[in-house]
Amino acid sequence: MSRAIATGAIAFIGFGEAARAFLDGWRTVPGFGARVSAYDVKTDWPDPAVRAGKRADYVAANVIGASTAPEAVAGAEAIFSVVTADQAHAAALAALPGVEKGAFLFDCNSCAPQTKARTAREVDAAGGRYVDVAVMAPVHPRLHRTPLLVSGPHAEAAAPLLASLDMAAQIHKGPVGSSSAIKMIRSIMMKGLEALVCECVLAGCKAGVIETVLDSLDDTYPGFDWRRRSAYMLERVMTHGVRRAAEMREAALTVDLLGLDGAMSRAAVGWQQAVGDLGLGATPEDANYRALAEKILARLGENDGRSEEPCALPHQDQSG
Repeated sequence: MSRAIATGAIAFIGFGEAARAFLDGWRTVPGFGARVSAYDVKTDWPDPAVRAGKRADYVAANVIGASTAPEAVAGAEAIFSVVTADQAHAAALAALPGVEKGAFLFDCNSCAPQTKARTAREVDAAGGRYVDVAVMAPVHPRLHRTPLLVSGPHAEAAAPLLASLDMAAQIHKGPVGSSSAIKMIRSIMMKGLEALVCECVLAGCKAGVIETVLDSLDDTYPGFDWRRRSAYMLERVMTHGVRRAAEMREAALTVDLLGLDGAMSRAAVGWQQAVGDLGLGATPEDANYRALAEKILARLGENDGRSEEPCALPHQDQSG
């Protein structure tokens, strides 16, 4: 492991699931002993309970909790930005006064390539070295070994640092934004499919025909296992829908700026945001798609002032 990271400093802008996953993974790497600091906007949230909760997160993770972004990144050789897509540009700019000359800023956020290119120009102009990072899979269970694509003029120089952290980073040769273009265009399908599953399963459940619908889909797409996949996708939207909605807005922008119409990506925002806003949460172990659908429908019914049975199935569709 390089001395700079073994005895140096790493900073996080944003301290949520991704930051904690990377950190948990690094701490399994022999020789890791970097000083880790973090700043998250929830540190100065209006709600005192939210502020206290984030401070508690810092303590639990044994990191230095900063009061501002510049304070967090001061002296850090490596800065990892892991915030929501809609806040990525503003978060990087807020940190710039504290960024050391030559420090790497790894923008791990799911943003349109054009957004990343704009951020890169400002970071590099301030003396930092901006690296476009696309996180290509959920951070659990692989933690710091989650596959990454990195691009931009500083990607080659950053590769040894990422390797010293045992990260699974692959260089995608191209300008800043090229890795993110892959991620955003992939998200049209991945997050868009989640939104379609929400609409299909919830509608099928309310109509009392969901088992027959899923049987038909399994027949058309053998091996996909629609029941298991539906449970997984519903859980992802319930847990991360708000963040995914922000990502899909960036996906739509990506398509628009390519001269096409990002209508499908914008449509996916609706279900991601609506289900995410319910605040239900779930765990990957919640493998029963019908139970998850019932939770969503019950809450949607409460919000609409209705008290109907959310997923009452007719007799002929009681299988499964």
